[in-house]
Amino acid sequence: MKAICVFCGSNVGRDPAYQQAAVAVGTALAKAGLKLIYGGGKIGLMGAVADAVIAAGGQAAGVMPRALVEREIAHAGLSELYVVATMHERKTMMADLSDGFIALPGGAGTLDEFFEQWTWAQLGIHAKPCGLLNVADYFGPLIAMLQKIVTEGFVAERYFQMLVIETSIEPMLKRFANYSPPPQKWQVPKP
Repeated sequence: MKAICVFCGSNVGRDPAYQQAAVAVGTALAKAGLKLIYGGGKIGLMGAVADAVIAAGGQAAGVMPRALVEREIAHAGLSELYVVATMHERKTMMADLSDGFIALPGGAGTLDEFFEQWTWAQLGIHAKPCGLLNVADYFGPLIAMLQKIVTEGFVAERYFQMLVIETSIEPMLKRFANYSPPPQKWQVPKP
């Protein structure tokens, strides 16, 4: 693994634990020699992760649509800032540059980006790990909903199990390093 994509909020949220986790993620990525790939913002949890990577001597690459760059929310201290035309191009480039995906607390954009990558993993479009960093049980209700989706027969148990769910970054990175994807969707598992 060379680069990890982090999806997270452009706000810091109400619980200080969210920002503390963002800093811990950025620091851990830099110490592990992993480049941060993210949305390129200087604000919210996105900015906190990038600032921590930079402070720890790591590399941070952002991918941002031109319209957001023009609103002056792009981080000026990044190793690289890729400016693209659309959100679709942003998500595709982030996926192409990354060897794994981590979601920290965030809103609709975070969930959109994360679920797209998890779906692509199920379909075999990529074989990269997808992780939810469950800070202060932020994703607890979502995890319960995902378990219900499995129980109701809409997602196979093996696709739920492919999600790397942890409460801190170090065990998540260890699991990412040893990740092996299940058979892709609509492929019969070998006995």
